[in-house]
Amino acid sequence: LERQSFFRAGEAPDFELPDRDGNIVKLSDFRGKKVLLLTWASWWGCRFDVPVWQSIYEELKSDTFEIISVAQDTGGEEAAGGIFDDANVTYTSIIDVNHHISSLYNLLNVPSGVWIDETGKIARINEGTYAKTHFDGAWGTDDYVPIVRDWVANGEDSQYVWDSEKVRENIFQRTPEAEKAQPAFRLGTYYFTNGNDEKAEQYWTLAQELDPDSWNYLRQDLQYEDGGSAGPEWSERRELIEGAGGTYYAPLDIEQDN
Repeated sequence: LERQSFFRAGEAPDFELPDRDGNIVKLSDFRGKKVLLLTWASWWGCRFDVPVWQSIYEELKSDTFEIISVAQDTGGEEAAGGIFDDANVTYTSIIDVNHHISSLYNLLNVPSGVWIDETGKIARINEGTYAKTHFDGAWGTDDYVPIVRDWVANGEDSQYVWDSEKVRENIFQRTPEAEKAQPAFRLGTYYFTNGNDEKAEQYWTLAQELDPDSWNYLRQDLQYEDGGSAGPEWSERRELIEGAGGTYYAPLDIEQDN
């Protein structure tokens, strides 16, 4: 209920998560800065964005802008750490084994991006927020980074900033049952980390049953099964949804609002 009240007010829910050095990162510590909160995962093509975001950060970084990049990876440092290291990232980097950020912001998929302004208000929230197209257009988009640049340069005057009503409209609304999924997923992660794959699968399956809209829960689970995160089960589900007129990612929507 507290989180939903944040959303109604257009405020970004605060969080406390350790970075890769064990230091606690709190969103509220970045008040006075624009924050681009990004989610990605080693089990999807958005991992190729990590070095791209580093080059964009080097272009845009300032005392009033920060990137917080959060890997949604139950595999932890082993799965995602090397990707951060290979990119020599200097922005804030977190490995989120419980997918806490996706749950906190009602994000269904990776990559996702949340714009948080200097006062802690959500200025925009999207899924499918790639840094560029990859492998000759196999996936990704070149449309997102230009609007990020515009926001960093122009702040609340950016034509791509949403008002509070539009922000609320674009935050996915979970059912009461789906709200129970994150604790179940967290239990699964506990058992997975402690080597009990059978119990992990039990709770990860429960999380997917409670929140069937979440691609993150499904694909994290599939990462450790035959076929992997982009295997037949993922393809079948995507084809079923898109065949019924749905979308894998919500439309990016870069219509100019101002």
